[in-house]
Amino acid sequence: MQDTVNMAAESEFDDEEEPSFSDQEDFVDDIDDEELLEDVLREKPLEADGIDSVVVVDNVPQVGPERLEKLKNVIHKIFSKFGKITNEFYPEAAGTTKGYIFLEYASPNQALEAVKNADGYKLDKQHTFRVNLFTDFDKYMNISDQWETPEKQPFKDFGNMRHWLEDPDCRDQYSVIYESGERTAIFSNDPKEPILVEERARWTETYVRWSPKGTYLATFHQRGIALWGGEKFKQIQRFSHQGVSLIDFSPCERYVVTFSPLMDTKEDPQAIIIWDILTGQKKRGFHCESSAHWPIFKWSQDGKFFARMTQDTLSIYETPSMGLLDKKSLKINGIKDFSWSPGDNIIAFWVPEDKDIPARVTLMQFPSRLEIRVRNLFNVVDCKLHWQRQGDYLCVKVDRTPRGTQGVVTNFEIFRMREKQVPVDVVEMKESIIAFAWEPNGSKFAVLHGESPRINASFYHVKSNGKIDLIKMFDKQQANSIFWSPQGQFMVLAGLRSMNGALAFVDSSDCTIMYIAEHYMASDVEWDPTGRYVVTSVSWWSHKVDNAYWLWTFQGRLLQKNNKDRFCQLLWRPRPPTLLSQEQIKAIKKDLKKYSKIFEQKDRLSQSKASKELVDKRRLMLEEYRQYKDSAIQLYNQQRELRLQLRGGVDTDELDSNVEDWEEETIEFFISEEIINLGDLE
Repeated sequence: MQDTVNMAAESEFDDEEEPSFSDQEDFVDDIDDEELLEDVLREKPLEADGIDSVVVVDNVPQVGPERLEKLKNVIHKIFSKFGKITNEFYPEAAGTTKGYIFLEYASPNQALEAVKNADGYKLDKQHTFRVNLFTDFDKYMNISDQWETPEKQPFKDFGNMRHWLEDPDCRDQYSVIYESGERTAIFSNDPKEPILVEERARWTETYVRWSPKGTYLATFHQRGIALWGGEKFKQIQRFSHQGVSLIDFSPCERYVVTFSPLMDTKEDPQAIIIWDILTGQKKRGFHCESSAHWPIFKWSQDGKFFARMTQDTLSIYETPSMGLLDKKSLKINGIKDFSWSPGDNIIAFWVPEDKDIPARVTLMQFPSRLEIRVRNLFNVVDCKLHWQRQGDYLCVKVDRTPRGTQGVVTNFEIFRMREKQVPVDVVEMKESIIAFAWEPNGSKFAVLHGESPRINASFYHVKSNGKIDLIKMFDKQQANSIFWSPQGQFMVLAGLRSMNGALAFVDSSDCTIMYIAEHYMASDVEWDPTGRYVVTSVSWWSHKVDNAYWLWTFQGRLLQKNNKDRFCQLLWRPRPPTLLSQEQIKAIKKDLKKYSKIFEQKDRLSQSKASKELVDKRRLMLEEYRQYKDSAIQLYNQQRELRLQLRGGVDTDELDSNVEDWEEETIEFFISEEIINLGDLE
């Protein structure tokens, strides 16, 4: 009976019309997937899940199957220090590893720790690890900002990067910023008048800087640094560093260091960045709390090392890996200052007194870290390190307070770097020291000492017999700065800014003052690389009126007064070191009289001629006249037939043409009449 009822119910249901689940024609679905499937989408895995724990290690040795297990053990030992490695992959090709590997850590923090600590790790002489997060590769590959530089660039020929050295008249170049920074120009120096090479508006936003060998001109912009060079000053390279304010070049011009106070973060140090100039790549970033003592990093003379001083620590880095030398810093308690020798890979540093331990100056050689000289000092207040430009001498200016006295005494501790065991000589001065400067290519040094208005200038000579002689002393000098010629012998004693621009041109060979002059309110003095000319200037950055730069000879003869509206800065373009050997230089000096006659003849010739600009103008006018004359003759010849038609076939082009048609006519004119009385003749 029950079965019969159920069958009837099913039959009744089957006869009913099936319900429709389709949307109506005017139905609008306004519910999105996020609202409808919120709980499901919450569990959806992200694209980056997993790979942000992966690091890529480059510059790994390429090995075959027989050495692969040993390599894995070495890699695991190094990288397991930063966290648990859950997976590792060694790509292979042709039976050997490809030179890069992938390591996956248990967490992203561990991967980040590996990047921070292992990037730049030196495995051996041939292999220095480059470690990056796998997630960083998209960032590197999708850079669209015009300031960013791709890792690989096609080769660009910028022409002769040292073309200015081929000037037939050996003119040096210099940069000038004026109109309060709105305009920047490059000039070739000429005794008569500067020759404009290039000029641009808003070329830089602050100031410019030449590289140490003069190859590049660096300009500053809010978004970074640009380098220019070549005959037409094309853009060679650019480095993106937002808010950059300071730069420094390595002596070899391979690297440039930039500083910005805006970019630093704890996770990604970018206050200081070291760049590879040739490739444009960022080599390494560093934290920096203050730029008060710029440059933060100091370079060795060959650019192989750079060093940084922090509290009780001296860190030496090596290029091109940018890693710590021997993977550790030097622990030097109380280190106050350090400086590289300009001639050797030697660092001088000093440490103040600590209780019963005297202050000391140490000379240390690198990369061996061998201490070649230690000098103990007592009752020290302060020290300053002054290297002679060739590294032959080091002067340590030591301010001391001897026992039983109240004043400060200054000792000049002179280290003879080229002699065995580096002997030290001492010069003591009881007056306050205003300025000290070595002769660049010699063994003399100059000192300004005393109190205004009784400022004295003393000149000393470091002799080979172990003595330091006082050569000469000028008293009552108006000077607060010493500027040696780059070639030595000559110098300018200058009283800048508050001393109203007093100038004394000195020949140190016989210690005579060649000329005394004044450039009122002068703020800067700049020698050209040859030592033949010197520029004094009043910068708009220091003084708002009388902005100009004046050109002088090394003897003090004024050649030019160049007034520029709101003149700011003048910088001579450096010259690279000479390619001549010492024997060749000696031979040139020996035959200098022969060369002098040639140069004197050229000088007389140039003085007898008009200025180059006037000669060029006359030459252009003559060329224009010749072109006009040729075109006029051509038009005259083309119109010959037309002239014959207009004149009835008569050729009037020649003066003696159609002589048979000429008619001769004599015309008489009454000019005057004079009556002479014959009686007057008797």
